[in-house]
Amino acid sequence: MKDSARALIIGGGVVGASVLYHLAKIGWRDVLLLERSELTSGSTWHAAGGMHTFNGEANISRLQKYTIDLYREIEQLSGQSCGLHPNGGLMLAATAGELDSLKLICSRARYLGMETEMISLEQAQSLNPLIDTSHFIGALWRADGGHCDPWGTTHAYVKAAQQLGASVERFTRVLSLTPRRDGSWEVLTDKGTVHAEHVVNCAGLWAREVGHMVGIELPVLAMEHHYLITEDLPELAGREREIVNTTDYAGEIYMRQERRGALIGTYEPHGVVWAPVKTPDDFTMQLLPEDFERLAPYFEVGFRHFPALGRVGIRKAVNGPFTFAPDGNPLVGPVRGVRNYWVACAVMAGFSQGGGIGLVLSRWMAENDPGQDILSMDVARFGAFATPKYTSLKVPENYSRRFRLAYPNEELPAARPVRRSPIYERLIAAGAVMGANFGLENALWFAPPGMQAAETPTYRRSEAFPIVRAECQGVRSGVGIYETSNYGKYEITGRGARAWLDRVFASRIPKPGRLGLAPMLNPAGRIIGDLSIACLAEDRFLIVGSGFAEEFHLRWFWLSEPPADVFVRSAAATLCGVSLAGPRSRDLLQRLARIDLSAQAFRLFGVTETAVGLTPAILTRAGFTGELGYEIWTTPDYFATLYDELRESGAGLGLIHFGGRALSSLRLEKAYGSFNKDFRPDYTPGETGLDRYIDFTKPDFTGRAAALAERAAGPRRRFVVLELAHADAEVIGYESIMRDGAAVGYVTSGAYGHCVGKSLAAGYVPAALAQEGACFEIDILGEMRAATVRLEPLYDPQGLRLRS
Repeated sequence: MKDSARALIIGGGVVGASVLYHLAKIGWRDVLLLERSELTSGSTWHAAGGMHTFNGEANISRLQKYTIDLYREIEQLSGQSCGLHPNGGLMLAATAGELDSLKLICSRARYLGMETEMISLEQAQSLNPLIDTSHFIGALWRADGGHCDPWGTTHAYVKAAQQLGASVERFTRVLSLTPRRDGSWEVLTDKGTVHAEHVVNCAGLWAREVGHMVGIELPVLAMEHHYLITEDLPELAGREREIVNTTDYAGEIYMRQERRGALIGTYEPHGVVWAPVKTPDDFTMQLLPEDFERLAPYFEVGFRHFPALGRVGIRKAVNGPFTFAPDGNPLVGPVRGVRNYWVACAVMAGFSQGGGIGLVLSRWMAENDPGQDILSMDVARFGAFATPKYTSLKVPENYSRRFRLAYPNEELPAARPVRRSPIYERLIAAGAVMGANFGLENALWFAPPGMQAAETPTYRRSEAFPIVRAECQGVRSGVGIYETSNYGKYEITGRGARAWLDRVFASRIPKPGRLGLAPMLNPAGRIIGDLSIACLAEDRFLIVGSGFAEEFHLRWFWLSEPPADVFVRSAAATLCGVSLAGPRSRDLLQRLARIDLSAQAFRLFGVTETAVGLTPAILTRAGFTGELGYEIWTTPDYFATLYDELRESGAGLGLIHFGGRALSSLRLEKAYGSFNKDFRPDYTPGETGLDRYIDFTKPDFTGRAAALAERAAGPRRRFVVLELAHADAEVIGYESIMRDGAAVGYVTSGAYGHCVGKSLAAGYVPAALAQEGACFEIDILGEMRAATVRLEPLYDPQGLRLRS
C-alpha cells in the first residue's frame, strides 16, 4: 500500500468511487481510496439502483442529470458495463395538491433542458400497464432516468479512475486520523500509515464514526429500508420495452421492472432507525431481518394501486440500511475548523446524485470553489443545533415523507421547538404561526383572535393570505414590529479588523457610526453573501446576514484566515433583535430613546449604541421593507424587557406584529433580493445588481479580478421583478420564464404584493431582454401567465419613504 497521497478517500461505495474518479479526472493522479471490506459492501450493494432527475432544488436536478449522462462516459473509459436501463420516470398524482406538484416540476424542467411533460392517465398506463388508473387524476413523464446495476456502476467509476492513475486498497480499515501542523493528515490503518494532504469522508454507514475521528458530530443516521421483488408478471410477457420507473405519491410507493417481475419499495410512516449509536464494525454485505407484519399495510396500498403485483408471489425481500441527513439531502463540503477534511455522505440517492457530488467536490478541493451553487447540499447548512437527538427525530420524519409532497408553506413538527428566543412565548400568545430557520423559531404570520394559529399546506393561497395582507398594510400605514433574532450575526473585533474586512468584502467598509451593504464574493466572482456591516468603533464591527447561512459564512471567514489581531465570533446566541418599520416607527422609538432620531440627526444607515428605554442596545436605521425603519439589537437578558416596552409605547400608535410572509411581500414590492432565494453562489454582482455596492477602486478583495472582468464584458443575465397578470396563485421558485415558446430564464422567489395589488415574481432573464415592460410568460401550476418586467420598484420607486 502507498504511504502517501494527495487525497485519501475513505469508503468504497458509489459516492467514494465517484469522488476518486473525478479527482483523477481533474488532474489529481495521486489519489487513494481505502475500503474496509469489498467495494460496495455498505449500502451500495443492496440499493435498488434507481436513477432520476426529480428534485425540488434545481441545482440538485442538474447534478442528477449530469450523473445519469456520465454513465455512458465511464462505461467507455472503463470497459465496465453500468447495467443501464434508461427507461425514464413516471410520477402519479391522486389529489389536487399532488397534481399541482407535478405541474410545478414540469414548469421547472423547461429551463433545465429536461424532456418532461404532463400526460394523460391513458398514456401513463401505456408506459406502465400495471397501473390501476382509477386511483389517480394525473401523471408526469420525464425522459431522464431509469435504473442501473449498483455493482457494475461502482466498478466502472473505479476502473476509470485507475486508468487515470488512482489507487484502491480494499480490506483496509482506517483506525485513526491525526492532523499535522501543515494541515495534512496521518491516516493510521490496519496495514500501516498513510500521509495524506486531504481526507475525504465517503464512509456511508460509517460516516458518523469517521467524523468522530476528527472530533465532529455529523448529522447522519441510518434507516432500515424495505423493497420486494415479485415473481414474473403475466402482464409484462412479450413487451419489447421495460415499464417506466414509477413513483406513486399517494401510496408512498416506487416501483420498476426487475427482469419479468417488479421491484416495489416503500418509505413507511413509522420507519425504524438502524444502529442509532454506533455502526457495527463487522457489518459487511449484510441484510436486516424482514418485517412483513409492520410493512404489510403499506405494501397493500401498492398492491391496490398496481393490482397485478398482488396476484403473484414474492421472489425476494430486501431490508437494508441507508443513511440520511435530517432534511434528506447529502452532506457535502469542507468542515469549519478542520483543515483539509471533506465530507460526501448521507447520499441516499447515490445512483442519481453520486456523479454530481463527485464533480462539485473535486472542483472544490482543486479550485476552492464547487463551481456552482450547492447550498442545499452543503454540510454547513447545519449548525450546533443538529445534535444527535435532533438528528434522531428529524431523520425518521424525513424518511416517512420521502414520497410525500413538500408544500412551500408547510412547517414540519419534529424536533420543534429546539431554539427559542426570550420572546417566543409572547409571540405565541400574540398568535404567531412559527417556522424554523437554522433551528430557531421565527414568526411567519400572526393569527388574529378567534382564528387557529395554523395553516393548510397548499401550493396556492391559504387562509393566511388575507392576514398577511393586513400585516403588510399595517406596516405601510403605521408601524409594525418583526423579530430579527433569526438573522445571522457576527462580531469582528481587533486592531486588524478593518484591513481584513476590506479584503474579504467587495464593498467599502463603513466608518464609525455608519452601516453599509456588503456583498461578499468567492474567487470566481460569484455571490456568497449579501450582508450588512455596522461599524461600532474603528476596531469593532457587527455583521448581519441570513440566519440559515450562519455556519456557511463562519466557515468562509475561517477559510479567509483572519490574522492574529482579528477576532471573529458568532453573535447568534448573544444578540437578539427586532425591526420597527413604517411611517410611525420614529414616533414610537422616540418615546423610549433619549437621542434625537430626526431624519437630520440620525440618517439612513446610521448606527449607534444607546439606551432604548431600560435596554442598552445597538440601534441602526435600516430595514428590509422599504419604509422608515430601525433595527434594535440587545442581549438576551434584556430582550423581553425591550419587547414589552416597545409594545407598551406602540399601543397608541396602532403597532402591529408582522412576520416573514409579510416581509417577503414588502421586499418584493421594493424589488429587494434575498440571499438564498434570489442571490446565491450561481450569480455574479452584475447579474444580481449588487455591483453597485462594490468598491472597484480597492486594490485587493476576494473576487476582484472576476468582478472587473464582468464589469468590462457586461453580465449575461439580470435579476428582475416581474408583474404577473391574472394570477390566482403565486410562483414558488424555479418555474421557467418563457419567451416565444422557449425557456429563457427562471424564477427565484415570489409573493403577492398586497400594497400594490399585484402578484410578483423575481428571477433572472438574459441581459438583453431585461427591459422595462418586456413581456414573458410563466407557467404557474399548469397555467401560462403573462409576466411583465418592472425595472423600478412598484412601491415608492424614488425611495422617499425609506429616507423620510
